[in-house]
Amino acid sequence: MITVSDVNIKLGQFHLRDIELTIKEHEFFILMGPTGAGKTVLLEAIAGLIPVTSGAISIGGRDVTRLPPEKRKVGIVYQDYCLFPHLTVQENIIFGVRYHSLDKNQIHERFNRLVELLNLSHLVRRLPVNLSGGENQRVALARALMVAPEILLLDEPLSALDPRFREEIRHGLKELHANSNITFLMVTHDFAEALSLADRAAVMNEGRIWQSGLVNDIFQKPQSTFVADFVGMKNLFQVDFHETKALIEGLEIELERQPSNSKGFIAIRPEDIVISKEEFQSSMRNVFTGPIRRIADMGLYYEVAIEIKNITFIAVITKRSLFELSLCEGMNVNLVFKTTAVHDF
Repeated sequence: MITVSDVNIKLGQFHLRDIELTIKEHEFFILMGPTGAGKTVLLEAIAGLIPVTSGAISIGGRDVTRLPPEKRKVGIVYQDYCLFPHLTVQENIIFGVRYHSLDKNQIHERFNRLVELLNLSHLVRRLPVNLSGGENQRVALARALMVAPEILLLDEPLSALDPRFREEIRHGLKELHANSNITFLMVTHDFAEALSLADRAAVMNEGRIWQSGLVNDIFQKPQSTFVADFVGMKNLFQVDFHETKALIEGLEIELERQPSNSKGFIAIRPEDIVISKEEFQSSMRNVFTGPIRRIADMGLYYEVAIEIKNITFIAVITKRSLFELSLCEGMNVNLVFKTTAVHDF
């Protein structure tokens, strides 16, 4: 549905470089990356709001690289809604139809269907200032959908909402996608959104795409130190490889397979490390003992830093587990992780 081929964009000092991306028809695709990575620039280039310096963008097999926004059949929704404050909900929703060939019956039918679908019927005469954040975001979605786009671009649509409204809109997006033929491309920083909404994703940084593919592969099998760190693999170490072992400062970590290179990195997700005060009765080969150096309250869980031969491992446990184990700093504990939990690159 969307093909971005070797796209480069220069905006002052910022460059979007050699972007290659393919998004399938009716896919819900997530674009992730830190602030300033170029995610919004890529969205706006697909929408036709930013000119491409070189390369090509096609939608549905049609080259749209030089077409104006209204010719691309693309809708875009921003995190701050971008509603017209002096227009009512109804006027905001139908604003874009003036640029499309729709008769009054089509406009009326589509409007009624959208306000019912997005639960806006009782709000159509209100101004945006009199709406909640979640209501404003639903209006922005209705406005984008009013012109029947083939593609809906979403630029962090949930980041400005409180948790209650965020869950409401996330559920609404999932339903919209399931009940339409629209291809969704969404920018987010929220890993929970990526995991719950999309099957495939890409990670951007410094104007480049560093990895793309299945969401689970990106989280579980990062291909670079940047992606590993970005998706929360806090146990990231530079190592030497010898057969099926990773060697780091006198510590031997067993791997699932023999890497093809002699030097590289390993990464282990904190949640894949198990902590115990008792000796493990386990067939797992990565079992170590060391003192707890730090326990940090992260809100819904605790991070526990354990030192093994001058190497610090980070594990996460629930509050209940912390109290049941009576863990404290300075205490010696055992930790274990599977060979399949160690990702090498």
